[in-house]
Amino acid sequence: MIFKGVREGKPYPEHGLSHRDWSQIPPRQLRLDELVTTTTVLALDRLLSEDSTFYGDLFPHAVKWKGVIYLEDGLHRAVRAALRNRTVLHARLFDMDVLGVHSGVLDPDTGPG
Repeated sequence: MIFKGVREGKPYPEHGLSHRDWSQIPPRQLRLDELVTTTTVLALDRLLSEDSTFYGDLFPHAVKWKGVIYLEDGLHRAVRAALRNRTVLHARLFDMDVLGVHSGVLDPDTGPG
């Protein structure tokens, strides 16, 4: 199995991070088999596109909540990595557990940015 789990939708509360907030989080290696996806749909044209990250962040976004790491953005990049026999992915990880967030929107004063 490539991922720990596949689900539709985000089980965690809205974090309110902007693109700028995400860019402040340094990328780190995450094991594919520890990730739970938040979408069940994979678009083949996006998977095969060479420039699919041209307008977006180069690194996927993941959220850790209640001990589980959810892949919020970057499913196509993760599948591409798996197809290349890679077991890890460089991604930005926002850890809601460290902030003690278990419900509600993040307080702007406690966010990463």
